[in-house]
Amino acid sequence: MSIEQPQGVCSGEGPRPVCSRLMVKVDLAPLLAALAAIESSQWQAHFNQRYFDGDWSGVALISAEDAIGELTHGQGPATLRQPWLEDARWQLGLQALGLDIRSARLLRLGAGAQIHEHRDYDLGGPDADMRLHIPLLSPEQVDFMLEGRRIPMKAGECWFLDLARPHCVDNHDTSPRIHLVLDCRPTPALLKAVADGQATTPASGEGRKARAFADFQQWLQRNQQACTQLQALTDQHTFIERVVALAASQGLDFGQEQVRAAMRRGRSRWSDQWKV
Repeated sequence: MSIEQPQGVCSGEGPRPVCSRLMVKVDLAPLLAALAAIESSQWQAHFNQRYFDGDWSGVALISAEDAIGELTHGQGPATLRQPWLEDARWQLGLQALGLDIRSARLLRLGAGAQIHEHRDYDLGGPDADMRLHIPLLSPEQVDFMLEGRRIPMKAGECWFLDLARPHCVDNHDTSPRIHLVLDCRPTPALLKAVADGQATTPASGEGRKARAFADFQQWLQRNQQACTQLQALTDQHTFIERVVALAASQGLDFGQEQVRAAMRRGRSRWSDQWKV
């Protein structure tokens, strides 16, 4: 078995970039005031239970009429939910953006929580909705990883992220991260804003666990015996456990999810070489 280090930059390939920080003005003050008015009972656990550890919860502001739950997706008309209807500050904070919003959710990732690597396949395709993230509370020690690179989002910014690509999030901080997440129709104005934002989008970086994983790979290259022992393992679960244990013995902190993700990328690259 083998593991590979991910690569990725915000320019990307294909019709949509990996990410773009839009050159738009977000009125953060009314959004933060509206956030403070949300009651604790309004937060609901995210429906993708197998995708996260810890607290990943949300509050629906706008969602599809036919959605099974307020935080889930649907194809029906956009419906304004109670928090949006009762607090005009949400609309006030976003009015300058001029978006055709199909869904608006507050998504909270609690201290120490993590979202495992996955793709949002409903966002794939040229006519799919485009997902924007507006960080409201954005601690420094949060690693939002997209295609293996850390996206440096800050409070009050507005980012397009192509989340049909592999992504994961780790909150290493002691306070929660809360983003306002908007699914919008790909109007000509939004497509232009995404394209224009490319010129000033900050460079992506390296997350804490990704850095530890890269250091482990370098350690393996210097330790042929350990590398040979890993290659001899045929049981995937045993292999993953052994990788994590070996890394920990060298003071390198990453978990089984990072190993599984690297193995998926390795298999994908192997199969991609045969595509024509």
